[in-house]
Amino acid sequence: MQRPAASPAHLHSSDLEPPMIRRTTSAPEGRIVTLEHHSRVLAGNPLGDPAVRKLAVWLPPGYDEGTGRGSRGGRGKRYPVLFDFVGFTGAGPAHLNWRPFDENVPERLARLVHDRKMGPAIVAFPDCFTRLGGNQYVNSAGVGRYADYLTKELVPLVDREFRTFAAREHRGCFGKSSGGYGAIVHGMKHADTWGAVACHSGDAMFEFCYYPDLPRTLNELARYRRPPRRAGRVDVARAVARARGRDGRIGRFLEAIGARAKFTDAEVHALMMLAMAATYDPDPRDPTAIRLPVDLETGELIPARWRRWLAHDPVRMVAQHGRALRSLRGVWVDCGWRDQYHLHYGARMLSLALARSGVAHAYEEFDDTHSSIDYRMDRSLPFLVRALR
Repeated sequence: MQRPAASPAHLHSSDLEPPMIRRTTSAPEGRIVTLEHHSRVLAGNPLGDPAVRKLAVWLPPGYDEGTGRGSRGGRGKRYPVLFDFVGFTGAGPAHLNWRPFDENVPERLARLVHDRKMGPAIVAFPDCFTRLGGNQYVNSAGVGRYADYLTKELVPLVDREFRTFAAREHRGCFGKSSGGYGAIVHGMKHADTWGAVACHSGDAMFEFCYYPDLPRTLNELARYRRPPRRAGRVDVARAVARARGRDGRIGRFLEAIGARAKFTDAEVHALMMLAMAATYDPDPRDPTAIRLPVDLETGELIPARWRRWLAHDPVRMVAQHGRALRSLRGVWVDCGWRDQYHLHYGARMLSLALARSGVAHAYEEFDDTHSSIDYRMDRSLPFLVRALR
């Protein structure tokens, strides 16, 4: 899943070329601008991912009225800003793609603004993809400093290039799944940057959303065990000692899938768990920087490592960051009650923790799973823009 090589480092802005055939809409569509920049924060990141990234930005209808089509600074109306944190295996540009029987995010934004269900806002679509399939939008010694990338580089970049209200009271972030996790955690740890956040089906209550997936991950990694498993008597103690000595199966797994164009469902889920391990408990002594919180042979939980994961669980983080959360102008949390990763239980626990810490928030549930729930933005985006005016 290595990204294509990036183009030479420079900074510019340009309109995306319109397609030859477009779906008609009665709503003015706004426009999309792309910024390409060289990130100092991501330079030399642990995974060797590109430091040159493209940032897509949607400008609402009316942005150019009376100002020409230039994007930088200048006089004219200013707007609140939202940042879209995309879920695992995704990146900001994915939300610009054409979708069958549905809207992409810019089309959804244009409709909401046209129908006066949402005030106009500038929306940025950051590219935070990694060779592990994504990240949690936090700083990690095993993945990279993606919280700093967002708050210290992209936020100033957007404020410099566009007519924003350049203050945290007028800036928010939203996301689903890993992106939802990133949004709520940014509301806790970076409230000096964000004024409102929305978390759709975000990772929470790790005992339910991650722990059940660990056996499946171990089964997938076992295919890369050396020596291969054979039928017959097994010296489990010896096998455990060998696995704890870093037998290389994680590295062999990553090398194998890195050479493929197609993954199985089990491989994607194993990659996701390794990405979580690199984020929550990186191992600087291992070439992959990855260690799991369970024994690779027996699956026995390793309490010290699991505690490091739990320290990043939003449900547990709320009490520590209650003051920052209470300073936000809006907090939105929702989840489908048939979520296949059991995230509705985490969402309920998160809402309960917020309430116990005196954090005003909107919490909603709906009859759906974890998949194809972008329509929930029809609820959260107007909420955020109202809070950020």
